[in-house]
Formats: sequence, structure tokens, C-alpha cells
Amino acid sequence: MNPHELFLDMALREARRAAELGEVPVGAVIVHQGQVIGRGHNRTESLQDPTAHAEVLAITAAANQLGSWRLEACTLYVTLEPCTMCGGAIVLARIPLVVFGAWDPKAGACGSVHNVVQRSELNHRVELLGGVRELECGELLRGFFRERRAEARLARTREQPEVLHDRDDDPEY
Repeated sequence: MNPHELFLDMALREARRAAELGEVPVGAVIVHQGQVIGRGHNRTESLQDPTAHAEVLAITAAANQLGSWRLEACTLYVTLEPCTMCGGAIVLARIPLVVFGAWDPKAGACGSVHNVVQRSELNHRVELLGGVRELECGELLRGFFRERRAEARLARTREQPEVLHDRDDDPEY
């Protein structure tokens, strides 16, 4: 297994932790000189904080570990293409390389919907490597949302008991 796949595997473990908590399963790790110095998984629901994305939590942990907000010699590994907020945090932290798994065609800000991290107007641009372990990362997300939709359908059927109609008594039949 190459280093990108190895570290993305660690991010996948973080994503699974998020899923266990009922959070959208996205995980991230930040690596400096071959060592993981920051980890995070989505915690927006448990913390009731819209900024508690895996990438932001990993960036905060890495900055604390290094004692600097500049993560210039680090690589961010994340299971889903970062959103606009996370892309902005990545640029501000000066992270030079982001490796991600699944593309996000609805909210991705690293090439899908738009590309926040490589804008020429900014003082820092990020190198991107997307689609690493894409199928596994994508299936984790698809499975999570499939399960959520099934739970929602089940809850709706429990709230509304089935009413049997007699066609002879109902004028709409």
C-alpha cells in the first residue's frame, strides 16, 4: 500500500468513527514528516457546530501539535473533497497538498463545483490529488445516507398508521 493509501485508510477509520456517532462519515488526518499530527471526523451534530467538519478539527489539532497555524510542510488526507469552508481553512493554514477520496458533486470546492484552493488571486495555492480510494470512500457515504433514508421512511410509516379503504364506501374510488 502506498503512503497516500495508508494515510487515507487512517482517514477512513476516522470517518467510520463519525458514522458510529450518527455523523456524516467524513474523516481527516494531517501528516507532517511521515507522522500523523492531527485527526478529525465530522462532529457537527454532536457539537451542534456547523464548522465542526473533519478537516477543520484536524487542522486545529495539527496546529496545536506544531505550535503554529502555518502547516506548510503538511499533507491533509480526507475521505471527501473539501467544501468551501474547509477549502478556505486549508488555504489559510498554508497546507501544500490535499489528498482526498470521493469527489463531492454537490458541495466540493477542490475541483467539482468550484476550486477555492487553487485560485490565482490567493496568496497560497494547494496541490490536489483526488479520487484516492474513491470507491471505498464514496460507498461509506452512500451507505450512510441510504440507511438514513430507510430510517426516515420507517419513522414516517410508524407516524401514519395505514388506513384500509373500502372502495364501495369511498367516493374517490
